[in-house]
Amino acid sequence: MDSKLHPAITISNIKNAVPITLDNETGQYTSWSELFKIHCRAYQVYDHLLPRTTTAAISSSSDKRSAEEIAAALAAADLWDRLDAIVLQWIYGTISLDLLNTILKPNTTTREAWTTLETSFQDNKSSRAIYLT
Repeated sequence: MDSKLHPAITISNIKNAVPITLDNETGQYTSWSELFKIHCRAYQVYDHLLPRTTTAAISSSSDKRSAEEIAAALAAADLWDRLDAIVLQWIYGTISLDLLNTILKPNTTTREAWTTLETSFQDNKSSRAIYLT
């Protein structure tokens, strides 16, 4: 196992970096999302907010890949899954209980939770604009 830890694994309190608790009432989605994105960039996990780029399947052309290459690919996939769970915990730790109940579902990814929140608040933005006119 690599003795060098990924920077995201060292975070123990996301509220230090993202002090805003996102909820439906305050309308602070823009500020919350910007702080969250900055934090993700600083800890090298911003790509978890984006659509995952697919890499070649580990099993495909396995006869052409060495055992070390396959092991490295499996380790990278495991790290990706672990980091995705960490970033998902960060999201869950910075939103209200109502929003958590709205987006929490089995086997979700960071990207799915992120886009669900984004869509929810972007839709509300349009509704508020119409209401104000």
